[in-house]
Amino acid sequence: MLPPFDYFEHRAACKRKQKERASRIATLPKPYLYPLSPAERSILDEDIESLVQDVQEGEKKAVDVLRAYGKVAVKAQEKTNCITEIMIKEAEGWIERGEINTNGPLAGIPVSLKDSIGVAGFDSSVGYSINTGKPMKADGAIVRLLKDAGAVPFVKTALPITLLSFECFNDVWGRALNPHNTKYSPGGSTGGEGALLAFGGSRIGVGSDVAGSVRAPAHYSGCYSIRCSTGRWPKLGVSTSMPGQEGIPSVFSPMARTLSDLIYFTRSLIQMKPWNYDQSVHPITWRTEVEHEYQDKKKLKVGIMRTDNVVDPAPACARALQMAASALQDQGHEIFDVTPPDSYEALVIASNLLNSDGTKTFRSFFRTGESDDPGAAEFGKYMRLPRFIKYFYWAYVKYVKRDAVWAGLLEHWHAKSALEYWQWVTKRELYKGRWHDWWNSFGKDGDGLDFILTPPNATPAVPHGGMKEAAAACGYTFIFNLLDYAVGVLPVTHVDPRVDVLSPSVKVSKMNAVARGAYKHYDAVKMAGLPVAVQVVGRRLEEEKVLACMQRLEDALEAKGERYELLKVPEV
Repeated sequence: MLPPFDYFEHRAACKRKQKERASRIATLPKPYLYPLSPAERSILDEDIESLVQDVQEGEKKAVDVLRAYGKVAVKAQEKTNCITEIMIKEAEGWIERGEINTNGPLAGIPVSLKDSIGVAGFDSSVGYSINTGKPMKADGAIVRLLKDAGAVPFVKTALPITLLSFECFNDVWGRALNPHNTKYSPGGSTGGEGALLAFGGSRIGVGSDVAGSVRAPAHYSGCYSIRCSTGRWPKLGVSTSMPGQEGIPSVFSPMARTLSDLIYFTRSLIQMKPWNYDQSVHPITWRTEVEHEYQDKKKLKVGIMRTDNVVDPAPACARALQMAASALQDQGHEIFDVTPPDSYEALVIASNLLNSDGTKTFRSFFRTGESDDPGAAEFGKYMRLPRFIKYFYWAYVKYVKRDAVWAGLLEHWHAKSALEYWQWVTKRELYKGRWHDWWNSFGKDGDGLDFILTPPNATPAVPHGGMKEAAAACGYTFIFNLLDYAVGVLPVTHVDPRVDVLSPSVKVSKMNAVARGAYKHYDAVKMAGLPVAVQVVGRRLEEEKVLACMQRLEDALEAKGERYELLKVPEV
């Protein structure tokens, strides 16, 4: 139906999907109605490696593991609205019919999936009502791989419309909430995964990342993730808001409740030879020797990137970074501050490549009256202004406001011709080359740094609606999408209003517009208890090294009595 009459179809589709979700929860098999048993509590306390062994040896049944996590997932949905499609009843059928390989390396482990991942018989709406009522005809590559590994897909999780936000809202499913403080976002675009994992309703999940979308939720919600390089994980059979966008490729990557689960999950999936499921995956086996090298290396060389020189980290994020750096230093590692090639330049290049179509593609899926993401709405609105109006505004920002940072982001904010697009790709490749040379400059024989530590974001979680002002403050994650580096996030601490308040000497009004937008929502008192994480940055295709170094960091924090405390799984 054509606009504006498609508004009525939009409203009907949203009501239908929410009613369908409620009905699926209400009609779950009887065991899901009972409180958690002591046996199920013990299941929730086990790491996935131990659970796999129990299932393979017959000490536990896959369906019992599913029921334990299914009960908590339903509770998480009640508290945080983090789930879209409920697949629990079907998952029991997959187990019963032998469609799950219970001899595989993930035997019997429930896995949650971002809504965009295709599962046969279920929609992959990506939060757009036009995509509802169109169930996938076949499992995507990720789901086939997971089932062959023994994992049990059981729920799909919330995301924002457009997939271009660190919030998590759309009309189809509503707003996902942070389990630590429901007034705040759980992150995005894989925000539902962040909320569910932090709550304890799942141990492992899969999301996607184009500008920080598995890392921001880990930081905001308090769980673990790694952004894999392109070609390390499959991506066939998924939906997206920007099909064909390859300037900054989206990558699918793992998330987990604990670091040990993240490491085991990532290793297990790559050992399953994902290149046999998706031609885009590089045939690179899991390099155990690299993992062991960095587990055992006596002295690591760690660069601390304290700021992206666009938005300095807020006190809570600066403190988390210093905690991580100090813990490593106490273990005898070589720690020193670094200033990489211009991070601001990366933000300009990445933002222009990601939106080189003028935001037309993700806008094309909207129906009349469909709610936009606050951040995407702001930059999309400016993108669509006539060029001469944008020129005058750019000149005002640059020469009157004297905000060179904001002006630089606005200067080329228009749809690109093929010629312009190729020129921006050239800028991207030259920038990546500068980083390569810079990294190598720290060592002999090209070994360079072992890894970089940096904040995942300038602030902890934003309040709902906060991306309207904070959308551009994504440089700490976005830069590594442009570089295609392997980057892990692990939580370190929580916001403490006693020590994380903003100093009176910090003048937010004097900051550039990007920083003002981020700091508008920083309030250590209101944010008390929200998670704060750090990023562990390796280079392209260095997932084994990054995960090993994340373990070294967590061990160092634990040695100081500063290991992050997860949310306790609630009584159900």
